Amino acid sequence: MASDYGLPPREVLDGRRSGPPPSGHGAQERQAVADAAWHGDWNCAEQYVRAAGEDWDERWARLQLLEQVARKDDAWLDAWRAAQPGNCDAATLHAYAVVRRAWEIRGSAYARDVPKWNMNHFRAMLWAAIEEARSAALLDPANPGPWVVMVMAARGARYVPSQFKPLWQGLIARAPHHYEGHSQALQYWCAKWYGSNAQMMWFALQAVRKAPTGSPLAGVYLHALSELADRSPAVALAVTPVTRSALKQIAASFDQVIPDDESLPHLRHLLAHHMLRSMMYGPALKQFRQIGPWCGAEPWRKKGNPVMAFEAARGRAVKLSRVRPAAKSQNYWMAR
Repeated sequence: MASDYGLPPREVLDGRRSGPPPSGHGAQERQAVADAAWHGDWNCAEQYVRAAGEDWDERWARLQLLEQVARKDDAWLDAWRAAQPGNCDAATLHAYAVVRRAWEIRGSAYARDVPKWNMNHFRAMLWAAIEEARSAALLDPANPGPWVVMVMAARGARYVPSQFKPLWQGLIARAPHHYEGHSQALQYWCAKWYGSNAQMMWFALQAVRKAPTGSPLAGVYLHALSELADRSPAVALAVTPVTRSALKQIAASFDQVIPDDESLPHLRHLLAHHMLRSMMYGPALKQFRQIGPWCGAEPWRKKGNPVMAFEAARGRAVKLSRVRPAAKSQNYWMAR
């Protein structure tokens, strides 16, 4: 039985989410901000972002939420920018929204399959977003948000490395451990854009090595492994001491992240998945115990039925780790 190994039984597995729902207070606050914006009140949005202070990862997460709100109706954002033309967050949010709309126009197809008009419009929007972000950066020189937008837009705007590096330096000078900034830069350095497998993995390994205590930054390495698996399956299957060492460091790093960090559940799924691929069965089992019943995450959804894929993966971890059943079942998944 799964419970003999500290795992929740199959009947409680939940393929709808990668982790537990956010706390009631957090969910209510976000809903209140969204509702106020849709009713034309931008003040709540401004206060919501400002309340994050210099926790730049949290501040960016709040901008991401507001960008989703603006997709449905951005009249409140226009009103905010008109009322506070010197507000860096409002300007950054608008530039970010332009980048997201540009990618929607381009789509996810290979460049050769994107209609010429769409591609030209896509690039023009990204160039405009970068210029808008540059202007936003002047409004609050300490705020890394505009630099995240520029780093995000650079690859689609066809910035070569000599153009990209100043943007990256501008970002890390303000927020050296910014998670989303690193995630976007990782994409720039991957083989499908302006780097290579080797450059991408080097960049990801540096993120593991410099991740501060309490930060999920080391998880960027897991995205690099997933990118490698998608683009170069034969290379990704190679088990190396460097990869195993990095995965151990990532696991130790995650143990220092606050349990209710909303990025952590998804990252633990990736960590368990890549530990299995690296034949680290015992450590993978530990991750499955910490994940609990939530299995609606990327590694398992790719296979169609996330519950079946998740159960098979954790069953493999149990079998190949050769761990013995516990004398008494433990509800590891309830600790969260």
